[in-house]
Amino acid sequence: MIALLRGILHEKHPNQAIVLCQGVGYDVVISVTTYSALPETGAEATLRIHTHVREDALVLYGFATPEEKAVFEKLITVSGVGPKLAITILSGVPAPELATILRAGDAAQLTRIPGIGKKTAERLVLELRDKISFGAAASTASSTAPAGRALSALEQDCVSALVNLGGKPDAAEAAVRKAAAGLGEADFETLFRRALELMR
Repeated sequence: MIALLRGILHEKHPNQAIVLCQGVGYDVVISVTTYSALPETGAEATLRIHTHVREDALVLYGFATPEEKAVFEKLITVSGVGPKLAITILSGVPAPELATILRAGDAAQLTRIPGIGKKTAERLVLELRDKISFGAAASTASSTAPAGRALSALEQDCVSALVNLGGKPDAAEAAVRKAAAGLGEADFETLFRRALELMR
């Protein structure tokens, strides 16, 4: 299965990106959040991919961050929520905010998203409120470091490495953002070591 695409961004639209990899153009369904995080066409882009296979089609869903992909994959485990609706949800509410809404049990706010009725909203809250742990983390991190800028691939790798060492996702992301702001251009090892120091 395709897990990641890195290539030239040939086209981008609010719900679609075409990534050119070694002469092959991959048509990827994306959310508005990922669209906003993509570079201009002609530049190199990286998308985390969820490959959805049906009897009559193979569809690629792309995400700018592993966190958004993780939330998407949690959403489609809920009865009545398919990939298309999950993308609609993530287009209406960014992943960190959605996670916060779910943890707060605010089903009413979810019904404002097109395609989400009261029963589906309540089911989402019931099934996911304790399964998306980074939601509170993301809102906490954004209070100390603006979350408007998507993490780079290098920064995502550093966050993942810190979490694998036992760090909490919110603390890891905040530390990496702070380290990156203080270091400017840096390689993985330099950024990782600095972020690790900030977590202590």
